[in-house]
Amino acid sequence: MAGIHILAVVALLPMFWSWQAVTSLAVLYWVTACLGVTIGYHRLLCHRSFRLPQWLERFFATCGALSCQHGPIDWVGLHRHHHKFSDTDADHHNSNRGFWWSHMGWMFEEIPAMGAVPRFSADLAKDPYYRWLNNNFLLLQLPLAGLLFLIGSLTGAGGWALVLWGIPLRLVLVYHVTWLVNSATHCWGEAVHESGDKSRNNPWVAALTFGEGWHNNHHAFPHSAKHGLEPGQIDLTWQHIRLMRALGLAKQVRLPAG
Repeated sequence: MAGIHILAVVALLPMFWSWQAVTSLAVLYWVTACLGVTIGYHRLLCHRSFRLPQWLERFFATCGALSCQHGPIDWVGLHRHHHKFSDTDADHHNSNRGFWWSHMGWMFEEIPAMGAVPRFSADLAKDPYYRWLNNNFLLLQLPLAGLLFLIGSLTGAGGWALVLWGIPLRLVLVYHVTWLVNSATHCWGEAVHESGDKSRNNPWVAALTFGEGWHNNHHAFPHSAKHGLEPGQIDLTWQHIRLMRALGLAKQVRLPAG
């Protein structure tokens, strides 16, 4: 974790700056944070808010694995565990223990909830591709690094510049933005619904996370494919799902009753 943050700082040195590097960061941020974590891991695999053809579901899961936040089986299992025990002593990122604990501190100690993962994500463990992805998600960064280096070399932007912006800097941004959903949206914002925990709707986290910041809505209606339920609550992830539904790809799209 220290190494990836140090490399993210190195990426910001003037010698590595270029518009191609910025573009690689922006595209991969969307691919991993939106398509991967938000659509793939969270709303699709965790909550089954909608259904997709197997090939497309696996594509989104692979985008999620590129975020380096565990493979799909572990990520889904831990998240389902969080929903069951949200903000109690059993919750591995219990926000009652403070902002920094829920943001990242919990990851540096033993996580008892990992023992419950096989039970909470047994449905995904039946899929051999998800088992492979769960065990090998870190390896996906190697072909990505090779591709970025090649593109950077061919475009004159510098191979290492695109690698640094597209992998360590992007990973650090995606990490902290994702973790804000565990921390900031359990500290600051508005609680419109009684959800039994400290979840809040936070507009600036929603802006960074493609709609995940409407967290109180999500904890009140966890299986809803749409998190921005009120006028003005922009939910870009929902717009992606709407598009897939219009194209006939997304089926059984779930929304709050009424």
